[in-house]
Amino acid sequence: MNLVPPLSTRSQDRMNTQAAPTSHFYTSLRMRLHYLDWGNSAAPTLVLVHGGFDHSRSWDWTARALAKDYHVVAPDLRGHGDSAWSAEGSYMMANYVYDLAQLIEQLGREPVILVGHSLGGSIALRYAGLFPEKVARIVAIEGLGLSPGRIEEQSQKAEPDLWLQWIEKRRNRARQARRHYPTLEAAVARMRERNDHLSVEQAMHLTIHGVNRNEDGSYRWKFDPYLHDAAPQAWSDMDLPQFWKRITCPTLLCLGLDSWASNPVKDGRAAHFRDARLVEFADAGHWLHHDQFDRFIAELRAFL
Repeated sequence: MNLVPPLSTRSQDRMNTQAAPTSHFYTSLRMRLHYLDWGNSAAPTLVLVHGGFDHSRSWDWTARALAKDYHVVAPDLRGHGDSAWSAEGSYMMANYVYDLAQLIEQLGREPVILVGHSLGGSIALRYAGLFPEKVARIVAIEGLGLSPGRIEEQSQKAEPDLWLQWIEKRRNRARQARRHYPTLEAAVARMRERNDHLSVEQAMHLTIHGVNRNEDGSYRWKFDPYLHDAAPQAWSDMDLPQFWKRITCPTLLCLGLDSWASNPVKDGRAAHFRDARLVEFADAGHWLHHDQFDRFIAELRAFL
């Protein structure tokens, strides 16, 4: 049974007449990384940084809404989308931040505006703390990492035990066959299972740009499966407030009320910022920029 109805003629016409990005590559730490450029290079540069297990085309709706007023750039993080995978299967926060710094350096249009989701928010906030003079404004969509409670819970675990668990998980991962989907519809169904707020049209778009096709005709996600089970020293959310305190530009924090994420005002994390405001989105989960797109764009435009 076909789970994905065809797009309406009106929807197809709208997508065909909207702006489309150009594809580019750059080198960071010997890796070939990909990004999308939506044009309008004379306008202020706005960089959209996606989250873990995601890809740059996840921002297409946001990019199209902003492309007339901003020079929108959307990178694929290392190990994601059309960027290269780490040969060691190692994904350190320091490398992610370096990649973003390298991209912004090559664009040469500072100060930039940063919008990051989840892992992308954590990367963008660290960059803004390291280079406050290069960031005009920053938006973090549930990008503050673990709640203080979760950090405290993790700190109680013995470091050698964490290393042993990681080694065992990696060995199990190496023995597992990659999950394949026999049809595109099956992959779309998995996408909607992960986020039940998505419409069929949204899930189809995200899936088409998020999979590669195998030789046998099946589909698999583009991201490196070794992104699961990060190494114990990959990064620590305990150090994040030290970066937040160094950020000098206005900061917008976004929270979906149906998400698992903790409220940064209630748990005290927002107090580490010099100039931050929290916006909550009802009927939205972790991907609130998909779940409540119109309101997200309205809040983003007002903030910018």
